Amino acid sequence: MQFAKGTKVKFKHTDDVGEVRGQLEGGMVNVYLSKHDMEIPAWPEDLVRADDPQKYPVKAKVIEGKKQAVKPTPPPISLESQYTILKSLGIQLAFDPIDSKSEIPEKYGLYLLNDTRYDVVFELKLLLNSRGPQTWNDKLRSASYQRLGDFLYDDLNESPEFEIDCRWLTTEGLSEPNFKSLKIKPKTFFGSLRTAPFLNRPVHWYRLFEKPEQTTEDSGEDLSTYTKRNAKPVAKVGGDANYRSYHVPDTHELAHFVPEIDLHIEKLTDSWRKLTNGDILKIQLSHFESFLEKAQRLGVERVFIIHGVGEGKLKDAIATRLLQNPQVDTFKNEFHPRYGWGATEVIL
Repeated sequence: MQFAKGTKVKFKHTDDVGEVRGQLEGGMVNVYLSKHDMEIPAWPEDLVRADDPQKYPVKAKVIEGKKQAVKPTPPPISLESQYTILKSLGIQLAFDPIDSKSEIPEKYGLYLLNDTRYDVVFELKLLLNSRGPQTWNDKLRSASYQRLGDFLYDDLNESPEFEIDCRWLTTEGLSEPNFKSLKIKPKTFFGSLRTAPFLNRPVHWYRLFEKPEQTTEDSGEDLSTYTKRNAKPVAKVGGDANYRSYHVPDTHELAHFVPEIDLHIEKLTDSWRKLTNGDILKIQLSHFESFLEKAQRLGVERVFIIHGVGEGKLKDAIATRLLQNPQVDTFKNEFHPRYGWGATEVIL
């Protein structure tokens, strides 16, 4: 069903009444809720016209020997409204009961919601007692949601725990990682029913992260000033240290950039067994330089170069090039809990 601008509508699952303010991409509509003084996106199938006849079945009751049609009042839904497009709740995890013939659903649709103005890169991991972890890695766009899969009702008996790493993607680049561990306990799980943004229906709902701290995007600063203040300076080809140009990175490319490179030759080519040591070093340095150039172009502040221990020739060659690069602030080859002694950390 399509709703024209100005149509009074009601949400099927909450009975909230609002007015359609416009059409959105993907077939959704923007609905203004005067009760909450906010606008939220909604799917047309979750709405009915506010002036439609009673949608609940009409039953007949007997009054003094005569049957009289009665419109029953639907049971109230005592759920806290959580529409938060104007007042964001950040990144949320939702368990949507999937219809089943029994009163207790066999499984839930697992959703990740982002009602902020910022894209986010995430890694979500589900840990259970009886089987190995399940992991999801992706980018979730602003004001959107993603169905990750199904969560079984029986998994509630497996001490489920979710671990999530989240990095906000703003005009200032990727934020520092945010980490949270969420242990699902049945007692609190069944008491967490709320109406979720975008889904517009009662789900078991958890808040993971708030929106990021205010950035330049919110400050009212014009794009020209922001670009000059935050763009990564790049030295002119030819070595003129006094020359600087400015580059604004592609946000999609930045979101998928992995800030480390493994230079072990078997990771770079399949035909490495026939190569001489000199050829191997050339290939490794070529990949290193391409990687570092991309990191500089995207404005990445910190990368790791995995070169191993060995005789140290590759490490020394990398150090020489880092010393000659005016874009490198500093670098160090110290023990790292993840890489041991086999990697150099570069600060750009």
